[in-house]
Amino acid sequence: MSPLISPPQATVPQATVPSCHSAAAGPQAARGAPVVALVGAPNVGKSTLFNLLTKSGRDTGNWPGTTVEVGRGLWSLPDREVALLDLPGAYSLDPLSPDEEVTRTLLCPPDERDRPDLVAVVVDATALSRSLYLAAQVRECTGRVIGLVTMLDVARARGRRIDVEALGRATGMPFIEVDPRRARGQRSLAEAVTAALDGPPLLPRALCEPAAPQLVVLPDSAQDAPSEPTSGSEPMVDPAVSALELGDERFAWIDTAVASAVHRDRPVGRTGSDRADRILTAPVLGPLAFLATMWMVFQLTTTVAAPLQDLLDRLATGPVTSGALKLLSAVNLDGGLVEGFVVDGLVAGVGMLLTFLPLMAIMFLLLSALEDSGYMARAAVVTDRMMRAVGLPGRAFLPLIVGFGCNVPAVSGARVLPNARHRLLTALLVPFTSCSARLPVYVLLASTFFPGQAGTVVFAMYVISILFVLGAGLLLRSTLLRTMGSEPLILDLPPYHLPLPRAALRSTWTRLRGFLRTAGGVIVATVAVIWALQAIPAGTDDPVGQVPVENSAYAATARAVAPVFAPAGFGDWHTASALVTGFVAKEAVIASWSQTYAAEEPESMNEPGHLGEAVRADFEKASGNHTGPAVWAFMIFLLAYTPCVATLAAQKREIGWRWTGVGVGLQLGLAWTVAVLVFQVGRLFA
Repeated sequence: MSPLISPPQATVPQATVPSCHSAAAGPQAARGAPVVALVGAPNVGKSTLFNLLTKSGRDTGNWPGTTVEVGRGLWSLPDREVALLDLPGAYSLDPLSPDEEVTRTLLCPPDERDRPDLVAVVVDATALSRSLYLAAQVRECTGRVIGLVTMLDVARARGRRIDVEALGRATGMPFIEVDPRRARGQRSLAEAVTAALDGPPLLPRALCEPAAPQLVVLPDSAQDAPSEPTSGSEPMVDPAVSALELGDERFAWIDTAVASAVHRDRPVGRTGSDRADRILTAPVLGPLAFLATMWMVFQLTTTVAAPLQDLLDRLATGPVTSGALKLLSAVNLDGGLVEGFVVDGLVAGVGMLLTFLPLMAIMFLLLSALEDSGYMARAAVVTDRMMRAVGLPGRAFLPLIVGFGCNVPAVSGARVLPNARHRLLTALLVPFTSCSARLPVYVLLASTFFPGQAGTVVFAMYVISILFVLGAGLLLRSTLLRTMGSEPLILDLPPYHLPLPRAALRSTWTRLRGFLRTAGGVIVATVAVIWALQAIPAGTDDPVGQVPVENSAYAATARAVAPVFAPAGFGDWHTASALVTGFVAKEAVIASWSQTYAAEEPESMNEPGHLGEAVRADFEKASGNHTGPAVWAFMIFLLAYTPCVATLAAQKREIGWRWTGVGVGLQLGLAWTVAVLVFQVGRLFA
């Protein structure tokens, strides 16, 4: 049968997506295995459930728009294996953004053979009416569908009891209670999926003539709506608007289901979330609370991680280096090129980078707890006015804040914005957000030059990052993107949760593993290239592999670049070379420094703090003893200049080479200009 769904709006470009049954979206189950698709509104727990069932590591967060790409994983049922899809969040199948278009295209393709074998619609018990609108549309597209009810604990806290069995009887489709955050309901879900796959399809829903596509705000019935407005997931609507007046049979179907399944145990007034939001989203107290929260995150990160970093540093420069030397000696590879590559290259470069893993793990853990609590969605509300200043909706803050973890998924996250020019501007601004790969460099420099204030210095760099986003946005809006429009902030505020340790740890490990997976290969490759350049003489008669690093091709290349940075106070070739390698990956900056100084004086690497002292000496020399302004200028340049190659590839995919080139030029120009200003002005007062 053909899907009875309204056509997409003309403003949304048609997305190019693979078939549900293709392997393009991820790992493929055995040939002929059924495909089950998870679909639902943003922030109902789809990705958390997907990770639970497939043991995958998709990024999840307690705010809308976390999932912007299709995830595919393998889910083992007692009697079979299925391919499970995690589709981008959608409020309906009338798409308003490219990610919603992806969901529609996969659920209702022109060829019925490309449809999922079963669709599991995840509905939010705290906003049942709105969630059921998507379920109604899916029922019109396929007869293989089940419903999963989440957030039942939150609904109960608000005085509502959802009769899941009655909901199934009223809608004519099976519903199952699940709690992915607490890993509950897996067995019932597996049984329901097996029964739905083996049983006959449901009869299609009867439809009136569908209404023209529009952005619809759904009213909850009197039994499902709170007695007064809340800051949670419930929309605010005119109570005089009824289902019949909307002229859509779907609303009557929804109202009947809600009336049958929702029971109010007590009147609901203001919730704890409402009272907290009066402070955390207030015009003045909200931004202050956000800044204080971020300051505490970075202060705790640098303070707690310091002893762990020292321990790993002693481990790398002591037992690991000694063990590597003994192993090379045992296989007759001591001395020469191999020893230089292993000890001065891999151990010095990769080992120093690994000492910063505790720092990143602690930061990821704290941010995961904030996300799971529901606070990050409030941060979008707080920054709405700031985003509007650059022509972006407050919702653009969500992909931007993802950029503070990693720029690559943040660029893809711009897809959640319905306006094409908003997506373009957001993708251009994401590289100005300070990703976690820059964090180890900030901490190293802050600990070396500003001991005792390292946490505050790192926090200041993230504030400067926000200022760069605003400044670059204003510049683009007043020049290349003058026709940028504006739109109101429409955003679900999820209820506050106490962060679950299990969920926070899982999210932390997912991010840390992703960092190691992507950075590991890049760092090893970068270390190999740096070592090779350091082994090649430049203008001397030194044999290959025994040339002093200052006479190598590596140093010669860096000296050619260094004069560009002299006005900013860090025109030393060591620093210039680190920035060049940082173009590949910002993690490589420390690896470059460690490798360079180890090659110059390998015996001194056993001294604690040698790297910091070597960097200090070079900054003092290059800046004429104006080290403070020079260090600030360097960190600001590192923050704002070109992102890593992976981010550039993501930008090219999303906005094309032309706009990616515009972004690179803007980043280099702003980074150099501001760094020079900081140093030249700062040295006057130093």
